[in-house]
Amino acid sequence: MASQMKAPPSDKAEIVEVPFNYRDLVEKRSPGGRYIDAQSDVDSPWVPFGPNAAIKHLAFDVRRNLFSNILWMKGPGVIGTHMHRGTITMVCLEGSVRYLEYDWVASPGGLILEVPGESHTLVTEHPEGCKLFGWMEGPIEFYDENANLIETADVWWMMNHYEEYCREQGIEINEKLYV
Repeated sequence: MASQMKAPPSDKAEIVEVPFNYRDLVEKRSPGGRYIDAQSDVDSPWVPFGPNAAIKHLAFDVRRNLFSNILWMKGPGVIGTHMHRGTITMVCLEGSVRYLEYDWVASPGGLILEVPGESHTLVTEHPEGCKLFGWMEGPIEFYDENANLIETADVWWMMNHYEEYCREQGIEINEKLYV
């Protein structure tokens, strides 16, 4: 028998002041919750990531080397072989995508979980490419076809990618992206 939630349902849409001993400290020190619009360019533009891809940066957390973004592969293509040094959680939003190293294909709504120490070659054969929403922690090392390290992308690389593009395009840096 499945357990059932014992909290009563509510039919009132109202704010309830929940007692919390440290509310003043939270209000003083917490960056607070926020909303980032991923459907438009209001909060973050699409930043080119190679000739057939772009990244919409959504969050940067330098304390944990954590970053969130949407990767858009605009048509069939490859994001070269890379190794994760942290955990990756992604959801396929549009199209389909796979790794050459696995036998599955992610489709919209599919969850992709990756662990540190694995290398992957991301491929989409979908005619319209794919969009992947992701939370990534730690650096990602990119390698060439001879397994030579080419680039390391971490929260600092992602911040620079975003900020440099914004400066070049005359777009104001959105402080909401920094948590």
